[in-house]
This record gives sequence, C-alpha cells and structure tokens, in this order.
Amino acid sequence: MTENLPRIESVAVPGPMSLRIRWRSVRAADVVDLTGWVATGGDVLAPLRDPAVFARARVENYGAAIAWDDGDLAIDAFHLKKLADEQKPFGANDVRVWQEKTGLSNNEAAALIGVSLSTWNGYKAGSPIPKPVAMLCRAVTRDPIMMQAHLRPRVAGRPRSKAS
Repeated sequence: MTENLPRIESVAVPGPMSLRIRWRSVRAADVVDLTGWVATGGDVLAPLRDPAVFARARVENYGAAIAWDDGDLAIDAFHLKKLADEQKPFGANDVRVWQEKTGLSNNEAAALIGVSLSTWNGYKAGSPIPKPVAMLCRAVTRDPIMMQAHLRPRVAGRPRSKAS
C-alpha cells in the first residue's frame, strides 16, 4: 500500500512552538504544537527554544519540510502531518468510528480502554474524552499488537456455573 506524502503549501508561526500549516490540495490548515518534539530533540533542536529562531520557520524542499536557519534544522512534512493528526480533537464521532474499525462491542471497548461501560457510552454520546483515552485509541489503531495483547473478548451469555 502506498501513501501519498503530504506537501506543505505555506507555514506561519501563530505562537510559541506552534506552526500553522496549510497543506497542498487541502482547504483547512492545521496548527501543530512542536513543544514535545523540540523538548525531546536534545542539543540538535535546542536552538528552536529561542523564539526568534523558531519564528524563522519556512517551507523547504518543494513543500517536503519546514526548516529554520540554514536548513539543517528541519522537520519533514510526513512527521509534521503525523503530529498534526495526533493533536486533532478526538470526539464522539471519532470514538464511534474507532469502535466500528476495531469491531469491539461496547463492553470490550470499555474494558480495553479501562473505563466503565457507562463512561464509554458517555464518550459515544458526547461527553468530553480525556486525552489519554484519545491517545490510546489512536495507538491501538496504529499498532494492532496493543489490542491483541490486552483485549479479552467477551463471551455471550451467562458464565457457566462451576461443577461441585
């Protein structure tokens, strides 16, 4: 399976450690918070902690990256898009789509995520979804091994009584 690589049309710096990215062939823009990326980048990304340096973000390599300074300091469009998608809000419709994709019952989904059935149903009805729940749902989608390791399928009906 081949995935089209994202291309960046334009970039703006709306605030500290944030980029507003307009993608080619996409009408809406994404605002991406790069605080975590910079914080985990060690000495290589340390210059980006300076707001004056960060503000010099520009599109490079025909839309394949955002670069700062001489171009050695850069993030590619593929990883920038992954960060943008991960930071998007995760709402009731996203929960319903996730459950449909995984094929889990309400009980199985609630147990896998580690919440009560009523809480799970609340998420599907529009209750705010905590960031860790959204992160876990997205991680399970990306890495099916997580679900395979932790899912305990429910068996229909009542449990059998133990023979005396």
